[in-house]
Amino acid sequence: MSKIAPDYPAGHDLLSAKTVVVTAAAGTGIGYAAARRCTEEGARVLISDLHERRLAEAADNLARETGRRPVTWVCDVTDEDQVQALWRTAEDAFGDVDVVINNAGLGGTASLMEMTDEQWNCVIDVTLNGTFRMTRAALRHMTERGRGAIVNNASVLGWRAQAGQAHYAAAKAGVMALTRCAAIDGAEFGVRVNAVAPSLALHPFLAKVTTEDLLEELRAQEAFGRSAETWEIANVMVFLASDLASYMTGEVVSVSGQHP
Repeated sequence: MSKIAPDYPAGHDLLSAKTVVVTAAAGTGIGYAAARRCTEEGARVLISDLHERRLAEAADNLARETGRRPVTWVCDVTDEDQVQALWRTAEDAFGDVDVVINNAGLGGTASLMEMTDEQWNCVIDVTLNGTFRMTRAALRHMTERGRGAIVNNASVLGWRAQAGQAHYAAAKAGVMALTRCAAIDGAEFGVRVNAVAPSLALHPFLAKVTTEDLLEELRAQEAFGRSAETWEIANVMVFLASDLASYMTGEVVSVSGQHP
Protein backbone atom coordinates (compact mmCIF):
# COMPACT_ATOMS: atom_id res chain seq x y z
CA MET A 1 0.00 0.00 0.00
CA SER A 2 1.49 3.31 -1.09
CA LYS A 3 1.10 6.29 1.21
CA ILE A 4 2.61 8.65 -1.36
CA ALA A 5 0.36 10.92 -3.40
CA PRO A 6 0.63 10.73 -7.21
CA ASP A 7 2.34 13.42 -9.22
CA TYR A 8 0.52 16.71 -9.68
CA PRO A 9 -1.45 16.51 -12.96
CA ALA A 10 -1.07 18.71 -16.00
CA GLY A 11 -4.03 20.64 -17.34
CA HIS A 12 -6.02 19.42 -20.33
CA ASP A 13 -8.11 22.53 -21.15
CA LEU A 14 -11.22 20.98 -19.60
CA LEU A 15 -12.53 24.45 -18.74
CA SER A 16 -11.16 26.36 -21.70
CA ALA A 17 -13.01 29.65 -22.28
CA LYS A 18 -15.18 29.14 -19.19
CA THR A 19 -15.55 31.53 -16.26
CA VAL A 20 -15.51 30.24 -12.70
CA VAL A 21 -16.35 31.71 -9.28
CA VAL A 22 -14.86 29.95 -6.24
CA THR A 23 -15.87 30.87 -2.69
CA ALA A 24 -13.57 30.54 0.35
CA ALA A 25 -10.52 30.32 -1.89
CA ALA A 26 -7.98 32.08 0.34
CA GLY A 27 -5.46 30.05 2.26
CA THR A 28 -4.29 26.56 1.38
CA GLY A 29 -7.45 24.47 1.41
CA ILE A 30 -9.73 22.89 -1.16
CA GLY A 31 -11.02 26.26 -2.42
CA TYR A 32 -7.54 27.46 -3.32
CA ALA A 33 -6.73 24.12 -4.95
CA ALA A 34 -9.96 24.34 -6.97
CA ALA A 35 -9.12 27.85 -8.14
CA ARG A 36 -5.66 26.74 -9.20
CA ARG A 37 -6.87 23.64 -11.03
CA CYS A 38 -9.61 25.63 -12.81
CA THR A 39 -7.04 28.18 -13.94
CA GLU A 40 -4.72 25.42 -15.13
CA GLU A 41 -7.65 23.93 -17.07
CA GLY A 42 -8.07 27.16 -19.01
CA ALA A 43 -10.75 29.02 -17.04
CA ARG A 44 -10.89 32.67 -16.09
CA VAL A 45 -11.39 32.66 -12.34
CA LEU A 46 -12.79 34.91 -9.64
CA ILE A 47 -11.92 33.96 -6.08
CA SER A 48 -13.74 35.27 -3.04
CA ASP A 49 -13.23 34.95 0.67
CA LEU A 50 -14.06 36.68 3.93
CA HIS A 51 -10.39 37.36 4.71
CA GLU A 52 -9.12 40.28 2.63
CA ARG A 53 -5.38 39.89 3.34
CA ARG A 54 -5.37 36.14 2.76
CA LEU A 55 -7.41 36.62 -0.40
CA ALA A 56 -4.82 39.01 -1.81
CA GLU A 57 -2.07 36.56 -0.90
CA ALA A 58 -3.96 33.75 -2.64
CA ALA A 59 -4.26 35.85 -5.79
CA ASP A 60 -0.51 36.56 -5.70
CA ASN A 61 0.23 32.85 -5.29
CA LEU A 62 -2.08 31.87 -8.13
CA ALA A 63 -0.48 34.45 -10.41
CA ARG A 64 2.95 33.08 -9.57
CA GLU A 65 1.96 29.42 -9.95
CA THR A 66 -0.21 29.68 -13.07
CA GLY A 67 0.85 32.89 -14.77
CA ARG A 68 -2.73 34.19 -14.58
CA ARG A 69 -4.02 36.43 -11.80
CA PRO A 70 -7.63 35.85 -10.71
CA VAL A 71 -10.21 38.51 -10.06
CA THR A 72 -10.80 38.88 -6.30
CA TRP A 73 -13.76 39.99 -4.22
CA VAL A 74 -14.23 39.96 -0.45
CA CYS A 75 -17.53 38.29 0.39
CA ASP A 76 -19.27 36.96 3.48
CA VAL A 77 -21.69 34.31 2.18
CA THR A 78 -23.90 34.78 5.25
CA ASP A 79 -24.84 38.24 3.95
CA GLU A 80 -27.20 38.36 0.96
CA ASP A 81 -26.14 41.89 0.00
CA GLN A 82 -22.51 40.74 -0.20
CA VAL A 83 -23.48 37.71 -2.28
CA GLN A 84 -25.27 40.00 -4.74
CA ALA A 85 -22.24 42.29 -4.84
CA LEU A 86 -20.08 39.28 -5.65
CA TRP A 87 -22.34 38.41 -8.58
CA ARG A 88 -22.28 41.94 -9.93
CA THR A 89 -18.48 41.91 -9.73
CA ALA A 90 -18.27 38.56 -11.55
CA GLU A 91 -20.61 39.73 -14.30
CA ASP A 92 -18.72 43.00 -14.68
CA ALA A 93 -15.47 41.06 -14.98
CA PHE A 94 -16.63 38.17 -17.17
CA GLY A 95 -19.99 39.07 -18.67
CA ASP A 96 -21.37 35.65 -17.74
CA VAL A 97 -20.49 33.03 -15.13
CA ASP A 98 -20.28 29.44 -16.36
CA VAL A 99 -19.31 27.66 -13.14
CA VAL A 100 -19.75 28.26 -9.42
CA ILE A 101 -17.81 26.23 -6.86
CA ASN A 102 -19.39 26.64 -3.44
CA ASN A 103 -16.57 25.85 -1.06
CA ALA A 104 -17.36 28.14 1.88
CA GLY A 105 -17.84 26.17 5.08
CA LEU A 106 -17.13 26.30 8.78
CA GLY A 107 -16.36 23.50 11.20
CA GLY A 108 -15.64 23.05 14.87
CA THR A 109 -15.78 20.37 17.50
CA ALA A 110 -18.29 20.23 20.34
CA SER A 111 -20.40 17.62 22.04
CA LEU A 112 -24.06 18.07 21.15
CA MET A 113 -24.90 18.28 24.85
CA GLU A 114 -22.46 21.15 25.32
CA MET A 115 -22.99 22.87 21.95
CA THR A 116 -24.39 26.39 22.17
CA ASP A 117 -27.00 27.87 19.87
CA GLU A 118 -24.32 30.24 18.62
CA GLN A 119 -21.97 27.39 17.67
CA TRP A 120 -24.78 25.53 15.89
CA ASN A 121 -26.13 28.58 14.06
CA CYS A 122 -22.72 29.82 12.96
CA VAL A 123 -21.78 26.53 11.28
CA ILE A 124 -25.22 26.15 9.68
CA ASP A 125 -25.26 29.74 8.41
CA VAL A 126 -21.87 29.58 6.69
CA THR A 127 -21.90 25.98 5.50
CA LEU A 128 -25.53 25.39 4.53
CA ASN A 129 -27.18 28.81 4.28
CA GLY A 130 -24.17 30.28 2.49
CA THR A 131 -24.30 27.49 -0.08
CA PHE A 132 -28.03 28.13 -0.46
CA ARG A 133 -27.52 31.85 -1.07
CA MET A 134 -24.82 31.28 -3.67
CA THR A 135 -26.75 28.48 -5.37
CA ARG A 136 -29.88 30.61 -5.51
CA ALA A 137 -27.97 33.50 -7.07
CA ALA A 138 -26.28 31.18 -9.55
CA LEU A 139 -29.53 29.55 -10.62
CA ARG A 140 -31.22 32.90 -11.15
CA HIS A 141 -28.44 33.97 -13.50
CA MET A 142 -27.67 30.65 -15.20
CA THR A 143 -31.26 29.68 -15.96
CA GLU A 144 -31.67 32.85 -18.01
CA ARG A 145 -28.75 31.74 -20.20
CA GLY A 146 -29.80 28.10 -20.41
CA ARG A 147 -26.51 26.65 -19.21
CA GLY A 148 -24.13 26.49 -16.26
CA ALA A 149 -22.68 24.21 -13.62
CA ILE A 150 -22.69 24.47 -9.83
CA VAL A 151 -20.39 22.30 -7.72
CA ASN A 152 -20.94 22.20 -3.96
CA ASN A 153 -18.47 21.00 -1.36
CA ALA A 154 -20.17 18.54 0.99
CA SER A 155 -18.48 15.90 3.16
CA VAL A 156 -18.68 12.21 3.92
CA LEU A 157 -19.91 13.36 7.33
CA GLY A 158 -23.19 14.10 5.58
CA TRP A 159 -23.54 10.30 5.55
CA ARG A 160 -21.39 9.17 8.48
CA ALA A 161 -21.22 9.97 12.17
CA GLN A 162 -18.26 11.48 13.99
CA ALA A 163 -18.08 12.62 17.58
CA GLY A 164 -18.33 16.36 18.11
CA GLN A 165 -19.50 17.05 14.56
CA ALA A 166 -23.30 17.24 14.85
CA HIS A 167 -23.50 20.81 13.51
CA TYR A 168 -21.05 20.23 10.67
CA ALA A 169 -22.54 16.86 9.70
CA ALA A 170 -26.07 18.30 9.71
CA ALA A 171 -24.93 21.23 7.55
CA LYS A 172 -23.17 18.97 5.05
CA ALA A 173 -26.15 16.59 4.88
CA GLY A 174 -28.19 19.69 4.14
CA VAL A 175 -25.79 20.65 1.34
CA MET A 176 -26.33 17.19 -0.17
CA ALA A 177 -30.13 17.55 -0.06
CA LEU A 178 -29.91 21.12 -1.38
CA THR A 179 -27.77 19.87 -4.27
CA ARG A 180 -30.30 17.24 -5.29
CA CYS A 181 -33.27 19.62 -5.11
CA ALA A 182 -31.45 22.47 -6.88
CA ALA A 183 -30.54 20.04 -9.64
CA ILE A 184 -34.24 19.43 -10.32
CA ASP A 185 -34.91 23.17 -10.45
CA GLY A 186 -32.01 23.73 -12.84
CA ALA A 187 -32.41 20.73 -15.13
CA GLU A 188 -35.13 22.12 -17.39
CA PHE A 189 -32.93 25.17 -18.01
CA GLY A 190 -29.75 23.24 -18.78
CA VAL A 191 -28.06 23.99 -15.45
CA ARG A 192 -26.31 21.14 -13.62
CA VAL A 193 -25.83 20.99 -9.84
CA ASN A 194 -23.56 18.38 -8.25
CA ALA A 195 -21.45 18.01 -5.12
CA VAL A 196 -18.29 16.33 -3.90
CA ALA A 197 -18.06 14.65 -0.51
CA PRO A 198 -14.43 14.44 0.61
CA SER A 199 -13.37 12.25 3.49
CA LEU A 200 -9.99 13.58 4.67
CA ALA A 201 -8.10 16.27 2.76
CA LEU A 202 -5.30 17.62 4.92
CA HIS A 203 -4.13 21.21 4.74
CA PRO A 204 -2.43 23.51 7.26
CA PHE A 205 -5.63 25.04 8.65
CA LEU A 206 -7.20 21.63 9.30
CA ALA A 207 -3.99 20.45 10.92
CA LYS A 208 -4.03 23.52 13.16
CA VAL A 209 -7.53 22.85 14.53
CA THR A 210 -7.33 19.03 14.71
CA THR A 211 -5.26 16.94 17.09
CA GLU A 212 -2.57 14.72 15.61
CA ASP A 213 -4.12 11.72 17.37
CA LEU A 214 -7.41 12.27 15.58
CA LEU A 215 -5.70 12.88 12.25
CA GLU A 216 -3.78 9.64 12.62
CA GLU A 217 -6.99 7.80 13.45
CA LEU A 218 -8.68 9.25 10.37
CA ARG A 219 -5.71 8.40 8.16
CA ALA A 220 -5.86 4.82 9.38
CA GLN A 221 -9.42 4.59 8.06
CA GLU A 222 -8.30 5.50 4.55
CA ALA A 223 -7.54 2.68 2.13
CA PHE A 224 -4.38 4.42 0.93
CA GLY A 225 -3.20 5.10 4.48
CA ARG A 226 -2.98 8.83 3.81
CA SER A 227 -5.17 11.89 3.52
CA ALA A 228 -6.10 13.27 0.11
CA GLU A 229 -4.17 16.14 -1.35
CA THR A 230 -6.46 19.14 -1.74
CA TRP A 231 -5.88 19.08 -5.50
CA GLU A 232 -7.19 15.51 -5.63
CA ILE A 233 -10.54 16.85 -4.41
CA ALA A 234 -10.29 19.79 -6.79
CA ASN A 235 -9.76 17.42 -9.74
CA VAL A 236 -13.21 15.93 -9.18
CA MET A 237 -14.70 19.41 -8.86
CA VAL A 238 -13.14 20.30 -12.21
CA PHE A 239 -14.61 17.16 -13.78
CA LEU A 240 -18.10 17.98 -12.48
CA ALA A 241 -17.75 21.55 -13.74
CA SER A 242 -16.61 20.42 -17.19
CA ASP A 243 -18.55 19.25 -20.20
CA LEU A 244 -17.27 15.71 -19.53
CA ALA A 245 -19.95 15.54 -16.81
CA SER A 246 -22.70 16.82 -19.11
CA TYR A 247 -25.17 14.08 -18.10
CA MET A 248 -24.54 14.32 -14.36
CA THR A 249 -26.79 16.38 -12.10
CA GLY A 250 -28.06 15.97 -8.57
CA GLU A 251 -25.15 13.67 -7.75
CA VAL A 252 -22.99 13.67 -4.63
CA VAL A 253 -19.65 12.11 -5.52
CA SER A 254 -17.68 10.64 -2.65
CA VAL A 255 -14.00 11.55 -2.98
CA SER A 256 -12.77 9.12 -0.42
CA GLY A 257 -10.17 6.45 0.09
CA GLN A 258 -11.95 4.96 3.10
CA HIS A 259 -12.13 1.23 3.70
CA PRO A 260 -15.46 -0.30 2.65
